[in-house]
Amino acid sequence: MLLLDGEAPRAPAGEGASAWLAGALAEGAAPPEPYAVRVFAPVPRTGGQERPVTADQTNRSVIVGERVVVKWFLRPALNARAPGLLGHLAEVGFRHTAEPYAAVLWRGRLVALVTAYLPGAQDGWDWCVDAVMAGGPGAGFAAALGELTADLHAALATPSSTEPAPVGTVNGAGWHRRAERAVAEAGARTTGEDGQWLEFRSAELVAGIRPLAGGGPAVAQPIHGDLHVGQVLRWRDGYAIIDFDGNPTLDGAQAEPQPAARDVAQLLTSLEHVAQIAIRRRGADPAAMAEWVRGARRDFLSAYRSRLGGQGRGELFEPRLLRPFEIEQECRELIYAARFLPRWSYAPMGVLRRWFG
Repeated sequence: MLLLDGEAPRAPAGEGASAWLAGALAEGAAPPEPYAVRVFAPVPRTGGQERPVTADQTNRSVIVGERVVVKWFLRPALNARAPGLLGHLAEVGFRHTAEPYAAVLWRGRLVALVTAYLPGAQDGWDWCVDAVMAGGPGAGFAAALGELTADLHAALATPSSTEPAPVGTVNGAGWHRRAERAVAEAGARTTGEDGQWLEFRSAELVAGIRPLAGGGPAVAQPIHGDLHVGQVLRWRDGYAIIDFDGNPTLDGAQAEPQPAARDVAQLLTSLEHVAQIAIRRRGADPAAMAEWVRGARRDFLSAYRSRLGGQGRGELFEPRLLRPFEIEQECRELIYAARFLPRWSYAPMGVLRRWFG
């Protein structure tokens, strides 16, 4: 089972590794040491046809037989968080995700995750932008995303055998230090006119994250950790949240409890990015997109808070943390662009310029 080249999986679509793995798991084959498999549900038989998932991503995903997706991790992480979170969500009955089948580990590092394929699925960078450009009722999807996010947080806050006490109170002093590092790294990695703008506005960015320094203890729980619209698939039967791997700009397992507001902040900034994509790639009117963002943010937050409150979990969300986490997230978007996808920097820069002038 030679799935690694050094510590990186070598499994592009068409080479057969994904189909072979799906087939071996469907037959219940035991992996040789030092591999291990964590099984969540029986893997269906798929046949051998592969095709790649072509959306921008930091890892590599392959669809096998139109029934299974094999996600290969290019930097296999020790104590990866996705298997535990998916197991927890399955146990508490959260169904708005691609059904997890199995995780393959190599010396404790997550090499591959095998999940169900969702027919007709589109990620949010496609379907959200299409809906905004089409206008009309279809552009009002933010409320549905707010309810979906609330359901996710309520499920993650529900005790299970994996997480018997998922919710607690945490002193958030480290969150401010982490945000400070993000602001500094974004400034250091961003060059040219954008870099000059960040340097000029650095004091305002630092002031914007300062509430994280003195807010005292906060409610914390397991969160998604990288929740943007690209992680929300719209498919034949509704919506599904995917990719519980954590933020690619953060090192380590990211297993510590976090405020739900961090997920909310990232989802809200991604709605801002939808508008930036529409402006940049589809020629949308900036003023109209700014108006859409204001309404989308309002609708998302109203639906999110109403849904959480209706489930008796309103305490999970602390609004005072929202804008500091949003500023940190836009800086992380710039770090992501510098590390992985330079052409993406226009989106976070467009949002920061709109916020700070």
